[in-house]
Amino acid sequence: MSEPTSTISDRIHEKLDDLTRAERQLADSILENYPASGLGPLAALATEAEVSVPTVARMVQKLGFKGYPEFQAELREELKAAARGPVAKHDAWAEGAPSGHMLNRFTDAVIDNIRNTLGQIDPALFDEACEMVAAPKGRLYIVGGRITHTLAEYLFLHMQMIRPEVVHIQSTSNAWPHYLLDVKEGDVFVIFDMRRYENNTLKLAEIAHQKGAKLILFTDQWRSPVHRLANISFSSRIVVPSAWDSISATLLLTEAMVSTVQNLCWGDTKDRAEELEEMFDNTRLFRKFT
Repeated sequence: MSEPTSTISDRIHEKLDDLTRAERQLADSILENYPASGLGPLAALATEAEVSVPTVARMVQKLGFKGYPEFQAELREELKAAARGPVAKHDAWAEGAPSGHMLNRFTDAVIDNIRNTLGQIDPALFDEACEMVAAPKGRLYIVGGRITHTLAEYLFLHMQMIRPEVVHIQSTSNAWPHYLLDVKEGDVFVIFDMRRYENNTLKLAEIAHQKGAKLILFTDQWRSPVHRLANISFSSRIVVPSAWDSISATLLLTEAMVSTVQNLCWGDTKDRAEELEEMFDNTRLFRKFT
């Protein structure tokens, strides 16, 4: 059985403009603690959102489900998908793998992921996140996990050149609490957390949040638990015909952030880049001619 290409969260966002005031209130309540908020009894969800039971029933149908049980069954499938390991992921796509070369199949999946990811991004919210990252007043902390540390390192390398006071924390290191000693209110954390979500990353986010830091999260379509603490979250589609997930859509967002922040800081960034090039020349780190 292949993994779903669309989550209930996606459906809610797509339908927001068509919802009544009460249904929008319900949608906000579901998304606030998604997906756990929809796993209890229908009446409990209605009470939590302060709407009527018929409102819940109507909205579930608007989302394309025959009734609340089907809605909950889909949520449970999403929870299973979020926790899947490489073997389960491989089996999920291999059972119904279409014909054609893997290069084409994989590329089609990545392009579809990018298209769907960008369709969920609010440009104004993306600009706001970039402005937070560009702000020179506080420190910028960048955090990745077991696999997503590659994205964190990529962003860190560029931000080091663009602005001062940038710190790279690897949540997989048992020394990460040391980095939080100097966190101050208004500092910004960029956190990468994809399925299977890491306990260290959540605990780190909780402490940073308690200290008054602002959190920007890059996650997947099921959303890391960190999203409940984050000021801004960006969800990327990650499913491809592989035992492992794809970071292509998230990398696109990361590179777009690098480009935007560079433009916002260009005066200082230009000076830093020129100084760095001088050091490269002095150390002869790179060949000037082939």
